[in-house]
Amino acid sequence: MKYLFIFTITALLFSCAPDKPQNGEEYPDQSSTKSAVEDIISDPTKGLGAVKNVTLKTPLELDRVGRGLAIYEMKCGACHKLTDQRIVGPGWKDVTKNRKPEWIMNMITNVDVMLEKDPEAQKLLELCLMRMPNQNMSIGDARDVLEFMRQNDGEK
Repeated sequence: MKYLFIFTITALLFSCAPDKPQNGEEYPDQSSTKSAVEDIISDPTKGLGAVKNVTLKTPLELDRVGRGLAIYEMKCGACHKLTDQRIVGPGWKDVTKNRKPEWIMNMITNVDVMLEKDPEAQKLLELCLMRMPNQNMSIGDARDVLEFMRQNDGEK
């Protein structure tokens, strides 16, 4: 009986795992983030982390926008406004026009290393005087937040 319970819980956990990237996007396993960070960066505007290439689609992927809004409301909205107003962290207005999508996603998923080693992230830290907490977001969640940010910046 005990083993049946353990098996059921394990099966339930695996069934709730997030979906793999679709639509031709490929992201390495997040466990490889540490080794990817140590690599020499070929494009410093993409940041440090597992996300090396993001393919954006037009029109926006509305399912991602909805999930990104929910994540924003739960994890981001207390520190970031959708305008250019800075509260704890910088406002999100025009962030997708000023940063590459890879940089944004690496900042969301690999915040500690970005704040230690990325010059642009360090400038934001100096401006805001508060470290962004690690929200333990998956690459899929970061992609959803990015899509929401694109909509916030007026993309359709």
